[in-house]
Amino acid sequence: MPSSRAGPRSFLTAVSTVAALLALPSPAQAQPPSAAPGFEQQILFKADRDAGYACFRIPAIVRTTGGTLLAFAEGRVLNCGDAGDIDIVLKRSTDGGRTWGPLQVVSEGAGDTHGNPAPVVDRGTGRVLLAETYNTGRTDSGNCRVPCDRVPHLRYSDDDGLTWSASRDLSEEILPPRWNSWFATGPVHGIQLGHGHHAGRLVFGVNAETWDGSRVTSGHAALVVSDDGGEHWRVGATDSWPVAADGTFRQRPSEVTLTERTDGSLLVSGREQDGSDLGHRTQAVSLNGGDSFGSPFRALPDLYAPQVQCATLDLGERILLSCPADPDRRRTMMIRSSYDGGRTWDTVDRGTVVTTDWSGYSDMAHADEGTVGLLYEGGAVDAHDEIRFARFTADRLTPRRGPDPTTPDLAPLAPRAAVLGGAHETAGVIGGAVEFDGTDDAVRLPYRGELPLGTRDFTASLWFRYRARTGEQPLLWMGGVGTGQPQVWLRGEPASGLVRGLITVRAGARTVRTAWVSTSGAYNDGQWHHLALRRGGGRLTLFVDGTATGTADVPGSVSRNSPFGVHVGQRVDGRAHFTGAIDDVRVRDRALTDEEITGSDAAAGDTVLWLPMDQVSDSR
Repeated sequence: MPSSRAGPRSFLTAVSTVAALLALPSPAQAQPPSAAPGFEQQILFKADRDAGYACFRIPAIVRTTGGTLLAFAEGRVLNCGDAGDIDIVLKRSTDGGRTWGPLQVVSEGAGDTHGNPAPVVDRGTGRVLLAETYNTGRTDSGNCRVPCDRVPHLRYSDDDGLTWSASRDLSEEILPPRWNSWFATGPVHGIQLGHGHHAGRLVFGVNAETWDGSRVTSGHAALVVSDDGGEHWRVGATDSWPVAADGTFRQRPSEVTLTERTDGSLLVSGREQDGSDLGHRTQAVSLNGGDSFGSPFRALPDLYAPQVQCATLDLGERILLSCPADPDRRRTMMIRSSYDGGRTWDTVDRGTVVTTDWSGYSDMAHADEGTVGLLYEGGAVDAHDEIRFARFTADRLTPRRGPDPTTPDLAPLAPRAAVLGGAHETAGVIGGAVEFDGTDDAVRLPYRGELPLGTRDFTASLWFRYRARTGEQPLLWMGGVGTGQPQVWLRGEPASGLVRGLITVRAGARTVRTAWVSTSGAYNDGQWHHLALRRGGGRLTLFVDGTATGTADVPGSVSRNSPFGVHVGQRVDGRAHFTGAIDDVRVRDRALTDEEITGSDAAAGDTVLWLPMDQVSDSR
């Protein structure tokens, strides 16, 4: 394969080629049963269709200057583990993703792990460069032992992915000695800058860890840049976060995806894993082409997502984010939009659901003129079942919606809360209340720093009435969701004949505990009832109409290391809605006395939120 950059010390002149698989493209597979309207979907990689592999994971996709789509994945030979015998494999499409050619092996592990594909296209030369990471393979499904011997490599193709060069070890250029525990390229496509002083620069993301001989002491997220078409690389913008001796840390940004904004700045969106900052997505911006970050990464508590790699793509007037929308588990692949350069993102009720199946890692590319291609992990049973490819146009995305109706929050300096799904005013205990239809109605509070309750005592109270006989009836939900995320909630469980209050706490690096208390009745008689959950004095106590039931508390934070939402009438993951009416929702960050809970003192202090629920106003 000819090279346009000859030189005695250049890896670009020492090329070995792999025979191209020139079979005609196969027709698109039938689309998965979960395909969303307007999304042309097909299964691209699946173990029972591509012989020799037990599992496919870690998708990445780019469009070449010749218009060919290159869809990469890790072909896992023995099992679905992250550190086994793994190849980087490829399928090509020359018609915008409608049909695809056969599987090619681009980088053979031969017993070791060759993974984390991070392709980037040089638009000036047409060259496709593929960053990848190697480590010694295992024969079981275990993870790479810490410290892991991860080594970055690079190879390239000058013929739209038909053939590939030999790989080159990039350690001396982009693997500093202190990054000696974990290192990973991507995994997602890199970009070439098109604006400003650094136009033409190639950029992709990496993440790493530092090991002191006994433990991991810090995590790093960084950009790697080249100004000569991939001939030489260096580490640019870097953000590092310490890990305390007890294993706790504020953030660990990783698996970053890049987008060049219209002003030439770089939006960098990353996965956040188990830190104490609220949010499973984190962001930073580079104003100088990836040389440095303007400020440290910032967690996004309002952007609900599980801990997973996601992808961004510039679509002109908006930036797209492909990411599962369930904040607890990898499921419900969704496309969300930002119309302000990533400063704010669509909430889950405004995003476009691609599938309600299990779903995981993803990447996006411009498939052809006016069409986006989404490559993502999905499955009816597990997110690792298969890798799917979906084509869609912008007009298939949920249209941009104006402001939602709102209801006042009378807590000090609090903004109004959004009223979703058509929830409306009804008669309340005193004045008005809000009626919920059990389908999509909810009240959602915008995030602010006063809402997370942390380790403090608190009292949450509200009035409710309902007649439901089945289903989960969420009344107030604060924090995350699932068995491992800190949270506080109140809900009716009519089929079980009870009303329950629950807290899940996090203490230290890993300890998760749950405490709950419930009534002896469901109180679903259509009458108004007063409900309060109090944490204080080492006790968790639930009051219904002045009757108290208590249990021992569990120490720890009820709001840490998770997406953080506050919803009335809805679970934070949107998988259950309340049918009935709710009035006068209050949360105070102290334990009220029994007399205060059963009394009517509206002036009680330490108010975190106070929704009178007596009016719904159209903000449009």
